[in-house]
Amino acid sequence: MRRFYVAGIVLAFVLVSAGSAFAAGFALIEQSVKGLGTAFSGGAAVADDPSTVYFNPAGMTRLQGQQATAGFHVIVPSAEFEKKSATNALGASLSGGNSGDAGQVGTAPNLYYTHNLGNQWTVGFGLNVPFGLATEYDKDWVGRYHAVNSEVMTINLNPSVAYKLNEQLSLGAGVSAMYMEANLSQMVDFGLASYSVHGTPALVSNPALDVYSDLNADSWGYGYNLGALYEVDDKTRIGVSYRSEVEQDLEGDADFVTPNLDAINPLLTLAASTSFPDQGASGTITLPASAQLSAFRQVTPQWAVMADIMWTEWSSFDDLTIEFAQGIGSGLVKKQSTTQEQWDDNMRYSVGTTYALNDAMTLRGGLAYDESPIPDAYRTPRIPGADRFWIALGGGYARDAWSVDVAYAHLIVDDGDLNLQTGIDPAADEFGRGNLSGSFENSVDIASVEVSYKF
Repeated sequence: MRRFYVAGIVLAFVLVSAGSAFAAGFALIEQSVKGLGTAFSGGAAVADDPSTVYFNPAGMTRLQGQQATAGFHVIVPSAEFEKKSATNALGASLSGGNSGDAGQVGTAPNLYYTHNLGNQWTVGFGLNVPFGLATEYDKDWVGRYHAVNSEVMTINLNPSVAYKLNEQLSLGAGVSAMYMEANLSQMVDFGLASYSVHGTPALVSNPALDVYSDLNADSWGYGYNLGALYEVDDKTRIGVSYRSEVEQDLEGDADFVTPNLDAINPLLTLAASTSFPDQGASGTITLPASAQLSAFRQVTPQWAVMADIMWTEWSSFDDLTIEFAQGIGSGLVKKQSTTQEQWDDNMRYSVGTTYALNDAMTLRGGLAYDESPIPDAYRTPRIPGADRFWIALGGGYARDAWSVDVAYAHLIVDDGDLNLQTGIDPAADEFGRGNLSGSFENSVDIASVEVSYKF
């Protein structure tokens, strides 16, 4: 598998970065601690610290001198599945439990720097984690043929530039170099293939005959972001921004752990190992474009309000197809594995406020509604997300050139119904994974801290 190594701070990001379960799709908006305190309302218009590199590069022109900020988010999701029914390809009951809480604690660090050159130009750099995912189930759970482990990690390098055209209008642009690493695993019902030879129904979906499939792959992808900031007056501003899609051509390895079935029939042991050889694997995923419209208003010297609307083009995520270099199955005839996703574009709406208690201390609060892009008919155990309502609080303390900010958000997530019907056609993409019906009880908590410095 290709490996890419980036020295210094990027390596540190790899060591501390982990995915978050079922973000809006699996996008992570957690790119600023001040922003989290207001539920990321006004993200493209606030422009009061270097995180504007991510939300709207045009906002960099409002920052004086040199500034840097480093933030760290801890994301604690919960996803508990409750089975209604589960049957295998023959219609028989499928064994296995609910596997407990599939949510995995994740972290998302951010680092931003801006330098106002004093000639209408400002340059900046961002290092962040824009997409992430982590869910994990037991290898013998009832949905094991759909998913066991799912983990996605990204690191985005985002140099940017902004120009102040006049007292009211600023424009900005940036480029993104995004590294992505994915680990996807599941069990394969080798007993189903054995049934066609031996005619013994007891072999089908028998955990003792399951093959463990583990895919690891990575890639680099490239994109850009654009922004504009219009300052209506010294108290009101409007921002718009756009981030392009990023295509990731993942390449890596598919490893298989096959069972020893000598006690049943030594030929089955041989058949399993020859049907599932370790090999190269690849796949392409298009990470979605997004656009944001934000407004900010300083109502009084102490009190400000902001609002935001964000659109994300998740319809670009229509399926997840893995290509195998040699093939799998009897005669290695199956060259790919496909999971239908068929996601929809989604919207996010947020409002927030800040209140300055004095020159040093600021309080923040915000609410947001985050639509899920996942249609009920295509929800899978890998990403069991649903619509989410955010309640966020935060605060900051500034002294001289230093400031420290903290924030907390609780996300009330709708229960996500699951109804996977894989059919009886052996030629179908998902045949053999079994029919699974139930629901996920979801929630997310986020706690964050950041430190900023003005040079």
